[in-house]
Amino acid sequence: MNKFDYMAKYGYEQLIYFYDKETGLKGVTCIHDTTLGPALGGTRLWNYATEDEAVEDVLRLARGMTYKNAVAGLNIGGGKTVLIGDADKVKSEAYWRAFGRYVQSLNGRYITAEDVNTSPDDMEYVAMETNYIVGLPKTSGDPSPFTALGVYWAMRASCLEKFGSNDLKGKTVLVQGVGHVGYNLVKLLVEDGAKVYVSDIKKEKLDKVTQDFPAVTIVPTSDIFKIEYDIFAPCAMGAIVNDDTIPQFKCKIICGAANNVLKEERHGVELEKRGILYAPDYVVNAGGVINVYQEILGYDANEAKRKVEKIYGKVLEVFKIAKENNITPAKAADRLAEERIRVIRNIRGNYIKR
Repeated sequence: MNKFDYMAKYGYEQLIYFYDKETGLKGVTCIHDTTLGPALGGTRLWNYATEDEAVEDVLRLARGMTYKNAVAGLNIGGGKTVLIGDADKVKSEAYWRAFGRYVQSLNGRYITAEDVNTSPDDMEYVAMETNYIVGLPKTSGDPSPFTALGVYWAMRASCLEKFGSNDLKGKTVLVQGVGHVGYNLVKLLVEDGAKVYVSDIKKEKLDKVTQDFPAVTIVPTSDIFKIEYDIFAPCAMGAIVNDDTIPQFKCKIICGAANNVLKEERHGVELEKRGILYAPDYVVNAGGVINVYQEILGYDANEAKRKVEKIYGKVLEVFKIAKENNITPAKAADRLAEERIRVIRNIRGNYIKR
């Protein structure tokens, strides 16, 4: 990919490569936009097939964080880090501390946290070398329950929009990916009386969720599009909505925790044509970042929970804007984010000493 053209088109600020020969650490940090404040976004560890695949992922994720943080009303910008490697092999104290030093070198322009294949315990090592980190065990800890809570409220809002009632009891929901977020989402759905199906590529995750929630039904990954559901909840990797999958969907709502669910913007239009309601991912999955942002303000779990529950109203606002302007919910969410960034950028045009 032509990285500079892509960065110019979507308004990126920085793309930083780093490598540590002692530990084999290699990765990329992307800072998309810092209009609202320092860039905040988690660190993802994934065994990418190519470097370009990793760069494309971090670019998309960082931009998504800018929009997520803006719509959520947070005074932070968007960034992300991807580390390239096998999570079962590369992790060590030295590995994470080497990474922490690279985060520190950015001098506060980027604040990190846990993400896919990383944990609050990993972040404790990172914190030995940097001040710019949130989501530690001694502060707010694992943000996954808050992310799941936000998805739960977004689902209720989506049901109100699609079915005229926000009740999840009796609704059929497929949760694709039952890691930390997916597991907690299953818990909330089961408690609410939904009929839950689960799918994951890792047997140990399926074993745990079925042991704790015997009523759920396992669906092989090859069969997830063969069954009709009310709600499809993608909670794994992104781009699950694409040219290949769209004709196969038999659901009425797509609402999940994964980032970049739409592979391309036009796929939101295709879902509309098929009568499938899409709740924009970065509005839906903002619970985790809302929670860790509270650390910057002074952490209070109850206050974090109260703010996460506001995702319900934010999703309904997105649907309202979409209907009034005859645009997709994805485009409506983008407008909300872009307008907030534009307004804040303009009111900062005058110099004020602090």
